[in-house]
Amino acid sequence: MNRREFASWGVAAAGALAFESFPRHLHAGPKKLASDRVKLGPMGVEVSRLAVGTGTNGVGGSSNQTRKLGLSGLADLFHAAYDQGITFWDSADQYGTHPHLKEALKGVPRERVTILSKTHASSEKEMRADLDRFRRELGTDRIDILLLHCMMDADWPERKKGAMNVIAEAREKGIVGTHGISCHTLEALRTAARHPWVQVQLARINPAGAVMDADPKTVVGVLKQMKAAGKGVIGMKILGAGRLRARAGECLEFVLAQDCVDCFTIGVENRAELADLVKRIPAASVRG
Repeated sequence: MNRREFASWGVAAAGALAFESFPRHLHAGPKKLASDRVKLGPMGVEVSRLAVGTGTNGVGGSSNQTRKLGLSGLADLFHAAYDQGITFWDSADQYGTHPHLKEALKGVPRERVTILSKTHASSEKEMRADLDRFRRELGTDRIDILLLHCMMDADWPERKKGAMNVIAEAREKGIVGTHGISCHTLEALRTAARHPWVQVQLARINPAGAVMDADPKTVVGVLKQMKAAGKGVIGMKILGAGRLRARAGECLEFVLAQDCVDCFTIGVENRAELADLVKRIPAASVRG
């Protein structure tokens, strides 16, 4: 276990009491569904409340989803989600899942789904190449949500200025619907809350602090700042990268109660997991 993994486990252990202390009875509200339509951020890009994540242990161009399901299997999972009104598909260059989305798009209307991808590009040259390649791999002229992937330093806007300029230009041309970042440190997250370029934030959030940027209270405070600034917030690591799967109901109760989280992505790996989430979300949204 490396230092970063150790730190993540330490935060998770420290936040474990959040499971017991979260005042669920104060947060029960209108029933929410995985298929609810949500308008995200200042550009109002429409997504389903639940996104089909494809990056569980995603690194080096593959993920649990690609390794276990293959091209047709993951495409079939997207179709199963689509049939239940879940039209938000989460991918990344790092996961190697662009071809899987392209295969799935053969069976559904492109205009009925929202595609998210993520790039590690920094310079203008790198970003222009990624933008062209991503669209070829996805089989579409438009990427609905494009994020800078895995920001870890507070000064990420300086290092990523070239890529940011290209993405903003692509948004003005209608090639990208909206843009933002995913964060993996509190410092990067705080910068994102202040920076006007960020329209959408992908943020790690769960009630135990597992694999998060800080404890839940601190992260929620930053996400509230983002929402107050008009940014869209997509939650990730809802089940702590699988470490909290045994307490999925409580994790869903927590994230569904946060008015600073518009929607969230979970990396399901089969139809049974998808069906379980679709069933759990309405109950978790109203449980008091």
